[in-house]
Amino acid sequence: MFDIGFSELLLIAIVALVVLGPERLPKAARFAGLWVRRARNQWDSVKQELERELEAEELKRNLQSVQSSLREAESQMRQGHEQVREHGQALHDEVARDVDIRTGSDAAPAPVAETPATPPPAEPAPPEKQP
Repeated sequence: MFDIGFSELLLIAIVALVVLGPERLPKAARFAGLWVRRARNQWDSVKQELERELEAEELKRNLQSVQSSLREAESQMRQGHEQVREHGQALHDEVARDVDIRTGSDAAPAPVAETPATPPPAEPAPPEKQP
């Protein structure tokens, strides 16, 4: 902080001893030490406050970047879902046309339900007749 060597400190001590005298010098030294300690404590508290604010800002930036990446991933997932749904709809329409062509029906294909596809329940096989 300050570049004060031993010789400067010795000179300051001799001048203080001559000016203040041996009776008042210990009290003045304690008073100066008290003010130096208070100044250091104040500086340390300001420094810690700045460090906390910097850490909070860094956490906010990290949170914002994570949120933006999550939004981007969500939009990509939605686009993928839409593409799969459209592809499934196109396949369904194509299969329905093929079935209509084979059966000779001119009816329009049935609309696709928005529910997830589940296989129909298995029907029991008819019992075989014994001769």
